Amino acid sequence: MRIIAGSFRSRTLNAPAGLDTRPTSDRLRETLFNVLAPRIQGAAFLDLYAGSGAVGIEALSRGASQVTFVERAPAALSVLRANLEKLGVTAGFRIQPGSVKAFLQRSNTRQALQFDLVFLDPPYDLAKEYAGTLDLLGGEASGLLAPGAMVIAEHRRKEKLADRYGQMTRTRLLEQGDAALSFYAASPIFHQD
Repeated sequence: MRIIAGSFRSRTLNAPAGLDTRPTSDRLRETLFNVLAPRIQGAAFLDLYAGSGAVGIEALSRGASQVTFVERAPAALSVLRANLEKLGVTAGFRIQPGSVKAFLQRSNTRQALQFDLVFLDPPYDLAKEYAGTLDLLGGEASGLLAPGAMVIAEHRRKEKLADRYGQMTRTRLLEQGDAALSFYAASPIFHQD
């Protein structure tokens, strides 16, 4: 695995051993960041199910102002910390150990940072994590989304995600090999006077 572009371009990253963590391929990460290019500079980026941190580190490399990594697996957290240290990254990030659900519920109860971009890539075998996390982001935890925020889910191509989760609507679906990226935008809430 390597960083595709930005200040850490071509630097290599480690991945946790075993099959529990499936890092986003370099090619798919490149596709993702080609789409996000106009929005990444200065963005607050939330990397859910961060694993090795490859996606969030790519965001930092390309100019995100802040990346929050959420991961619960001890082996992945160890590799994530080692990758940041290897690159000499000492600022502009937070690591939140624990489950994504707990992080979203806890963060929503206090005034937390709002995120411009949210990326989620749960283990493919945990299909229920997609609906649960997207439902939270489209509902109870929607306060974490900055105005105009985009939420991106990486999933198996054959795994069909809903077009809508609460206030979020899918605006784009990109398929590449066995993987797919679903892009969601939060719908503005209109109040009638």
